[in-house]
Amino acid sequence: MVKFSYYGHSAFLLDDGNYRVLADPFLTGNPKASIKPEKVKCDYVLVTHAHGDHLGNAPEIAYNTGAAIISTPEVIAEAESIGRLECFPMNLGGSINLPFGRVRMTLAQHSAGVPGGTACGFVVNIGGLNIYYAGDTALFSDMQLIGRRDKLDVAVLPIGDNYTMGPEDAAQAAEWLGARYVIPVHYNTWPVIAKDVQEFKALTEKVTQAKVLVVEPGGELELD
Repeated sequence: MVKFSYYGHSAFLLDDGNYRVLADPFLTGNPKASIKPEKVKCDYVLVTHAHGDHLGNAPEIAYNTGAAIISTPEVIAEAESIGRLECFPMNLGGSINLPFGRVRMTLAQHSAGVPGGTACGFVVNIGGLNIYYAGDTALFSDMQLIGRRDKLDVAVLPIGDNYTMGPEDAAQAAEWLGARYVIPVHYNTWPVIAKDVQEFKALTEKVTQAKVLVVEPGGELELD
């Protein structure tokens, strides 16, 4: 059992009751943020790339809580500009065992936000579940391999279009990934990524076997 708490945009927390894994904590300057950075408690922070709406408050949260940042070496170097942090540098295709389970870094088709870097996604094994977080990405056919490599329980996918894949491509991604549940993120933060999430839900549930779980900022749900 894993509690999923949505903090708005692409920021969320996974909590298995013992460990808390935070993803892309863009909170300051996020009009949809449901929590202040100083209120966040976590043990690990996943960062998919260095754009401000993903790296966000990760350095200060890690510095203040002692949480470890998991990301590419380039993003970690950017994060450590505020001071020495506990970090786990990784790169695409790599995996690491951690006290809560396992993290695998996956390909994402997106710019990195830092010179020489690359964007990524993650497959997080926590609480007995495999949870895929795509980060910011376009649709790409190798998503099929991500679903084959790990039997996915949950896929957290961007649907806002313009900067990432939109609802139609995200629905195709859901089909290729084969996860039991899909959670949409990265939409409605600003007008440029405004989308009707119920239309995405209807489309995805029509073309896949997945159930779409819509979580509003500040909302949470239990995954099992």
